[in-house]
Amino acid sequence: MSEGRNKRFDATRRGFALGALASLGGAASAREARRIELPFANGERNLVAYPQKRPLILQTSRPPQLETPFSVFGEGLLTPNDAFFVRYHLSGLPTDFSLAEYRLTISGLVERPLSLSLAELQRDFAPVELVAVNQCSGNSRGFVSPRVAGGQLGNGAMGNARWRGVPLRALLERAGVKPGARQLSFDGLDTPASPATPDFVKALDLDHAMSGELLLAYAMNGAALPFLNGFPLRLIVPGYYGTYWVKHLSSIQLLDHSFDGYWMAKAYRIPDNGCACVPAGTRPEKTVPINRLNIRSFITSHASGSHVRAERPVALRGIAFDGGTGIAKVEVSADGGVSWRQARLGEDLGRFSFREWRLDIPIAAGEQVLLVRATSNGGETQPLDPLWNPSGYRRNVVEQILLTGVA
Repeated sequence: MSEGRNKRFDATRRGFALGALASLGGAASAREARRIELPFANGERNLVAYPQKRPLILQTSRPPQLETPFSVFGEGLLTPNDAFFVRYHLSGLPTDFSLAEYRLTISGLVERPLSLSLAELQRDFAPVELVAVNQCSGNSRGFVSPRVAGGQLGNGAMGNARWRGVPLRALLERAGVKPGARQLSFDGLDTPASPATPDFVKALDLDHAMSGELLLAYAMNGAALPFLNGFPLRLIVPGYYGTYWVKHLSSIQLLDHSFDGYWMAKAYRIPDNGCACVPAGTRPEKTVPINRLNIRSFITSHASGSHVRAERPVALRGIAFDGGTGIAKVEVSADGGVSWRQARLGEDLGRFSFREWRLDIPIAAGEQVLLVRATSNGGETQPLDPLWNPSGYRRNVVEQILLTGVA
């Protein structure tokens, strides 16, 4: 099968029931539920239900960008498939294709080029499962001050799922990597609407690809991938930002050089320094591609502005995660960061997963601000003051909520 045919299949031959997705924008508009107000300027958004999704926060419809309402993260450690956020860069979604003709190709500097169907991937390779957080690079961008360009997201462009699929290393071992290979490029079935728009292709170093961490997932939380989360196959890069998690994966190429496509050389880059930050309003002299997640934590049991019984312990609950060293501790402060109480860590689903935490804390009468911060096993702790960069990436300042104690 030629590269062009693998990229966009004959729309008259369908191997998967995607008819309902052929007019995503119209379907979503017809099913608008209500509006929601994100807690920053110009934060009013529609809640819209797309096929296979409950009502999510609509950021854009072409291409679809859907944010998870933050209350979902209080439902459990695994984010339900129908609530998992959606982020596309290209509007040419592969809504019509033949699953029978779908192939994943592995080419370039390999001894044995591969062309594998989904059935072959599921049959010929031992499956593995991994729980990992997928977070958009611009999650929480709407809170950045001074504001920056890009989707003005709340805290819901993230999710945690149990992914099932084939280890990338197993496929590379089957193909046989030739000497001189340095990087792998990854391409999916989505396409640009205009020839002037660069195709969305990402790249990773060979050593990382062979680490055993990366997965080509065909299932999510015990079910087939939802279409908008990458059906039939998605690259899972645990501990890395979602820009690398290529959806509808169709092509892997092994290269003898560093890939210099737009989405690596120009986009998704951060300041090349220890904090990936610069003074607000300035630009970095040097940048590098965005990479591992930094540490974050949230309170999920109570929304900011909630009223609770005063002078009684309030059962707080939340989540924390980092780029793969795992969570060492979570602390809560009720006095502006002067003192901190350590929370109890909950179930450990793996070092790339959300980690639940719990803490019973008394709330005085009146308004009280609670802060939450996490520390990783690698020694990273969230900053009390936000760090800034021109793209609004990697926000991980200590989060806070306001509770009001009432008699």
